[in-house]
Amino acid sequence: MVRLYLLIFVVQIALAVIALISCLSAEEEEIRALPRLAWLLIILFFPLVGSIAWFLAGRPASKGGASAEPPRPTAPDDDPDFLRKLNTDQSRRDRELFDKWEEDLQRREDELRRKDSDPDTP
Repeated sequence: MVRLYLLIFVVQIALAVIALISCLSAEEEEIRALPRLAWLLIILFFPLVGSIAWFLAGRPASKGGASAEPPRPTAPDDDPDFLRKLNTDQSRRDRELFDKWEEDLQRREDELRRKDSDPDTP
């Protein structure tokens, strides 16, 4: 019987800790029914009932479903728009560098042709 009470106590504490973490990590405007401070006090003073109440009535509603917009990427290298823009910028810079090299090569070829066609220059 002592083992059962110990198991219930551990489950109650674990549930309360998970509910506290969930309550503290939720955005303030997404918490339902009561303000965050009220939920924290309920969970702390009534661990089992408060935790269950938090998960049933206070936790932010899930955003699943077809109408929810897809989440924005958190890092720039996960954002397809950012990568596309980066690729476009890099392509433009590569094209400018290539054009500059072509102009330089054309100028050097013209100088060599002038030297070859002009016998007076040393």
